[in-house]
Amino acid sequence: MVKIRLMRIGGKHKPFYRLVVADSRSPRSGRYIEVIGHYNPTTDPSTVKIDEAKAQAWLKRGARPSNTARVLLEKFGILHRPGSPARG
Repeated sequence: MVKIRLMRIGGKHKPFYRLVVADSRSPRSGRYIEVIGHYNPTTDPSTVKIDEAKAQAWLKRGARPSNTARVLLEKFGILHRPGSPARG
């Protein structure tokens, strides 16, 4: 199964994450298929950049987001919550 999840690349006490598409059997910071964005929680406010076209393409192919990735995708309107009105 292919998942959309965060991959930590920051140093000690300086977290920085890439939003990647990876095989679910790969380790957290191991092999990935494609980078679709990044997330920096240390800035105020947090910095998030997601390539919407790539994310939509992978979701249409059946990629399942992790819980944290789902929150980020919902926050930016790429993934809609069930029951909420669709943005257009």
